[in-house]
Amino acid sequence: MHRSAPRLSRILACAAVPVMLVAVGCSSDSDSDSKKNAGSSSSGTASTKPSEPTVEAARFDDLPDPCASIAKKTIKDLVPEAKKKNGTAGRSNDLAARSSCSWNGLDDKGVDGSQYRWLDVGFTRFDSDQSLGSGAKRATAEYTKQVTKAKASEGAEKIAAEPAAGIGEEATVVTYGLSKTGEDFAYATVVARTGNVVVTLTYNGAGYAGAKTPSSTSIVKGAQKAAKEAVAAVADTADAKVTPPAKSGSDDSKKDTAKGSGSGSGDSDSDSDSDSDSPKSTSKPKAKSS
Repeated sequence: MHRSAPRLSRILACAAVPVMLVAVGCSSDSDSDSKKNAGSSSSGTASTKPSEPTVEAARFDDLPDPCASIAKKTIKDLVPEAKKKNGTAGRSNDLAARSSCSWNGLDDKGVDGSQYRWLDVGFTRFDSDQSLGSGAKRATAEYTKQVTKAKASEGAEKIAAEPAAGIGEEATVVTYGLSKTGEDFAYATVVARTGNVVVTLTYNGAGYAGAKTPSSTSIVKGAQKAAKEAVAAVADTADAKVTPPAKSGSDDSKKDTAKGSGSGSGDSDSDSDSDSDSPKSTSKPKAKSS
């Protein structure tokens, strides 16, 4: 009995050794995996790049018809006897980005001389670009460039520039005198920005055959009036795209009308044609019903 007790103790001690080794091994592996996961997590966080801020979307995505951007009445007042009342459109590879139109005419007043007038308007639109900046920012740079260009007009005299209130988000009117073709011309250039669009309008005039040169005040007044209309046309074009004109009737109602009228619909179309202004119309007027 005394000999078997120590032997049993030795057996139990030896049996406990593998259990401890296994526990240590598991603990070591667990610590190793935790460190790996922590390292992987930290490296993933470090490699994530912050997203770049998105540039502001451009306000306008199209331009108005330049030759229709100024009211016909305004054209008649500013350019009497215009050669082309509907204007002459400038060349452009992309009318949604750049467009222009001009008018000119000579109002001959006989012995009292003649008055010459010239008016032109140009539109430049900028899209927002992640690398170049927002359309409004790019348009602001173009606005500054056009004002500087107007001030640097070759041969210009008595150059002056001042803000023009009430035209777009910002506007400048540049005035100067210029002598050419033996006559003195009065010039006014209005540069305006609305959103991502820059409007540049120039109006000038001269008196011929003894007629007086128009005053700078009248030229500036005319230029600002036309510029306001041109800027408004940019917004009108955008509004027209957002809210299309309502249709006169649905397709279903048209089909029902066609079915109900039968062959008589052809007579109805004929009556509609006879109401046109065409001088070739030979239809006789219908008797009034009592």
